[in-house]
Amino acid sequence: MPPAPDNTGNTGRLGIKSWRPEERPREKLLARGAAALSDAELLAIFLQSGCGPLSAVDLARSLLVQFGGLAALLRADKASFCGCKGVGEVRYTTLQAALELSRRFMAEGLRSQPVFRAAGQVSDYLAVQLRGQPRELFMVLLLDSQHRLLDSVELFQGSVDSASVHPREVVKLALAHNAVAVIVAHNHPSGVAEPSRADVAITARLEAALGLVDIALLDHFIVGSGVVTSLAGRGLLKS
Repeated sequence: MPPAPDNTGNTGRLGIKSWRPEERPREKLLARGAAALSDAELLAIFLQSGCGPLSAVDLARSLLVQFGGLAALLRADKASFCGCKGVGEVRYTTLQAALELSRRFMAEGLRSQPVFRAAGQVSDYLAVQLRGQPRELFMVLLLDSQHRLLDSVELFQGSVDSASVHPREVVKLALAHNAVAVIVAHNHPSGVAEPSRADVAITARLEAALGLVDIALLDHFIVGSGVVTSLAGRGLLKS
């Protein structure tokens, strides 16, 4: 019998069917819940099978090492993903479909209740959308009068500063959706979620521009590698 897995999901290179039932990823999930599984074990369930002498868990661990972690793997483009031994277009499309389902699941939750009753969900949703991106992306969450999500739009790419983020475009978008309030967010590819001077400056400009048409800027979130920072929580919004 193979040794029990460590916290990386390493169980040796024997076929999964030869493992003790309680150590097999599917059986472990059914018995203990998905949270009990490592990243490699969860990915192994998605992969379903290994490659050559590698079990599905071994293949999953190899992919995580090659990409430097789960976030980078999920963000990989088709060429990078399919260039790895043991995976191809079928697994790439299946993984992208699963990722999009998770995004839509989170968005549906935000549409059903005011966002400030689900602050954790907002952070989780933004983290799924923005964390691990290789370049800065600027998103706008458009909210109705009950502060429920109407839509989320990726509006700008590149450096998030006064030259690239145009308040008039945010105002135009909000008016087109009949939004009453707005939350904006962007990521820091460096992984550091501390607001820069440019972040504070553009937040002030957006708040002023939206205020002219009676649309509230509720918050500006910055997504880092492990933290989502709220500028409102830092007292950097006037309202």
